[in-house]
Amino acid sequence: MTSPHATLIDRLNAKEAVIGIVGLGYVGLPLMLRYNDIGFRVLGIDIDPEKVNHLNGGKSYIEHIPSEKVARATQSGFEATSDFSRVVEADAIILCVPTPLNKYREPDMSFVINTTDALKPYLREGQMVSLESTTYPGTTEEELLPRVQEGGLVVGENIFLVYSPEREDPGNPDFETRTIPKVVGGQTPACREVGIALYSHAIDQVVPVSSTKAAEMTKLLENIHRAVNIGLVNEMKIVADRMGIDIFEVVDAAATKPFGFTPYYPGPGLGGHCIPIDPFYLTWKAREYGLHTRFIELSGEVNRAMPEYVVGKLMDGLNEHGKALKNSRVLVLGITYKKNVDDMRESPSVEIMELIEAKGAEVAYSDPHVPVFPKMREHHFELASVELTAESLASFDAVVLATDHDRFDFELIQQHAKLIIDSRGTYRAPAAHIIKA
Repeated sequence: MTSPHATLIDRLNAKEAVIGIVGLGYVGLPLMLRYNDIGFRVLGIDIDPEKVNHLNGGKSYIEHIPSEKVARATQSGFEATSDFSRVVEADAIILCVPTPLNKYREPDMSFVINTTDALKPYLREGQMVSLESTTYPGTTEEELLPRVQEGGLVVGENIFLVYSPEREDPGNPDFETRTIPKVVGGQTPACREVGIALYSHAIDQVVPVSSTKAAEMTKLLENIHRAVNIGLVNEMKIVADRMGIDIFEVVDAAATKPFGFTPYYPGPGLGGHCIPIDPFYLTWKAREYGLHTRFIELSGEVNRAMPEYVVGKLMDGLNEHGKALKNSRVLVLGITYKKNVDDMRESPSVEIMELIEAKGAEVAYSDPHVPVFPKMREHHFELASVELTAESLASFDAVVLATDHDRFDFELIQQHAKLIIDSRGTYRAPAAHIIKA
């Protein structure tokens, strides 16, 4: 009799396995499209009935993912549901749920735990569960393993547990799901083999590691590396500015060194669902081992101070024009966390808007990717995007360039804005009405 391990690998290799993806956002949706493209039947599960209805109607709700792709997937067997009991149909269950921080900057594992608890009654022999959400080392072993085994299943024998961190970069035209190498760690060697069988069809290069903990730590190192280097260059920006040096010129010049240097550019702060959040997963977990991650926390401190630095530069610029920030009209350009996407999670632009409003100014925004300010858990603005024209730009006392979308007409902005606070180094040539921030 064939073992559950061999049967599952055979089903994956023959593309007979059903792939269940739980969480159909920026990570889950591209993954669904990829598995659908290569001939797997995919079942999508999400707690948001609106998302489910959109997808079953062949519509995308993420700007850089065209509705035509979703429509093609629904025509070729993809189905979305909010019914967790249907997990029993899936052979491989991939969890792509959020892992935010709570207000004390501690990991909020409720999405991962509640999702696993919702799946628990429907897990069966011969399935695999793969967690893709970014988290601290030990999550898979400490939180998922006991829950998956609660009903009598044994991980590594008749059900398989994997951690494989997502590596999406929304809006980056140089990479897609298929071309970004995939790190895979299994709870046991048999789990890892099943993980490799799952991902090797969809991803060009699979990178196996020795454990789920090693895979969890890999993802954190990637994001901490980025956060620390951005913190370093943000701090150098402040020093360079005080010395009358253009930090963007310096980074460009340093980047010509063909070895030992990777260019990172300063900005108005960190945004997105990874870089501002993930380092704190490790600092939190390290405390359990009596360790204090000073380096990581210091870079977080520097990066979190950037929105206030930008607003300070705005106040300086207005002062030079004989105006106070209070009662001024300020337009923030770009409110998503990075250029050319519609994702607003942890966006420093929104914090800049709040700081400006708190100081008594009238704030507005313009963003071609966000026509109306969305409902957010912690931020509330009843605003719609301002169309950029010569007249609208001239009507504001200052504009703050927070996110440098390609769709902005930077020449128009330069010609008609009274004062520009440039936090992205878009305007390299000096001009009297442009202040680098």
